[in-house]
Amino acid sequence: MGAVLGVVVGVLVAVGLIGGAHWYVWRRLVRDTTVPGGAARRAGTVAAVVLPLLAVGALVSGRSGAPFWAQQVLAWPGFLWLAVLMYLLLALVAGEAVRPLLRWWLGRRVGASPDGVSGETSATPPLPAAGGRAARAPGSGRMPAVAAPDGTGTGTTHTGTHTGTDTVTAPAASVAPPAPAPAPADGNGGTGRTTGAGPSGDLSRRLFVSRVVGAGAAVAALGTVGYGTYGVLRGPQVKRVRVPLARLPRSAHGFRIAVVSDVHLGPILGRAHTRRIVDTINSVQPDLVAVVGDLVDGSVADLGPAAEPLAQLRARHGSFFVTGNHEYFSGAGQWVEHVRELGLRPLENDRVEIAGFDLAGVNDVAGESEGQGPDFVRALGDRDRTRASVLLAHQPVVIHDAVEHGVDLQLSGHTHGGQLWPGNHIAALANPTVAGLERYGDTQLYVSRGAGAWGPPVRVGAQSDITVVELASRQA
Repeated sequence: MGAVLGVVVGVLVAVGLIGGAHWYVWRRLVRDTTVPGGAARRAGTVAAVVLPLLAVGALVSGRSGAPFWAQQVLAWPGFLWLAVLMYLLLALVAGEAVRPLLRWWLGRRVGASPDGVSGETSATPPLPAAGGRAARAPGSGRMPAVAAPDGTGTGTTHTGTHTGTDTVTAPAASVAPPAPAPAPADGNGGTGRTTGAGPSGDLSRRLFVSRVVGAGAAVAALGTVGYGTYGVLRGPQVKRVRVPLARLPRSAHGFRIAVVSDVHLGPILGRAHTRRIVDTINSVQPDLVAVVGDLVDGSVADLGPAAEPLAQLRARHGSFFVTGNHEYFSGAGQWVEHVRELGLRPLENDRVEIAGFDLAGVNDVAGESEGQGPDFVRALGDRDRTRASVLLAHQPVVIHDAVEHGVDLQLSGHTHGGQLWPGNHIAALANPTVAGLERYGDTQLYVSRGAGAWGPPVRVGAQSDITVVELASRQA
């Protein structure tokens, strides 16, 4: 009962956060920048409702067993909107600091206008001067009409050019000025009257500031997501790392392992992405290929054809595979058999002797729910510890087990390097190493950023990679 209640509370909190985020974005990008009842206001409101529904659909369609074509339809707009939403929020929050500064700057411009006042105009006509003499408009010889003594409005009017002293008989009462026309509404609760020499005569300063900040946030978010999407779709870049191992013999010096993780084949990344990865790996001519988990997000029935190019991998000592947590969401047993058919050797808590070192692999910790978790004793317990060892393990968190079993080098993925900045700071809370090479006691850990992307096909501040790890003998 307690577990169910916890799930319900978690769902309610998530819905509240998502709803609050969309309300804030709607308020700043739609309500504050459009006229009530206008087409832009209606379109923005519809988008604020439809886009989160697409995002939720993209997130749940895969786990709910929806048809693969439906997953593909929902994935692109839904996942991309999640990325755009994230950077819109960051940009709009930063814009909150810009708003008062921009309003202050506009106020300074108003104060420096030629009339020295507020820049507001008045529709009030000139009043008659005291004693019956009417005030003349500056620069004009024309005198205003004055009401006749009988109140009929047929008094004398001078229309010629003034050449001398004009004497006009006028009553003591003056003409009442007409009431100024009401100003149009501006869509922000204001009157629509400009308060100075603003950027446009029909916009208030508040409306102008809202539009400037909103447009800037939209451009920043869309530009960031667009560039990050291009980085994923063009394929991973090759990264090279040299790792000295104390127990590696001279005969294995220079041995090269192509490490690829987190490909995440699914409704967005498919066969073409696999083909790019295979071509990149083959171009560096590695001695061995290590696929360290999270190859897929879906069943063999849906994604088997997308994985087929893996059969074209070429390496002198073969290609090896270990499961990641997403394999256990997608039918790990079927995928293990399928990659075996494609020519990769699964290492399920197992090891193999390579020229000069032991190569071991353990199942992902997510397999514990199915009784197939990592078993370090089975994989490493009876090995000859005078030999160097390299361990394939999807998640970096098992590094302490690797240290305990005398592993020289652990190769992992899982973190994506954070994938979307500032996600790297969040990933650091759950992983000992987010990306790159670090040492833990006598064991070194290398974490790849991965060759694909999960969720949004976007990477910001964490370029996808295939890493060529070159082993170096200290005896050489």
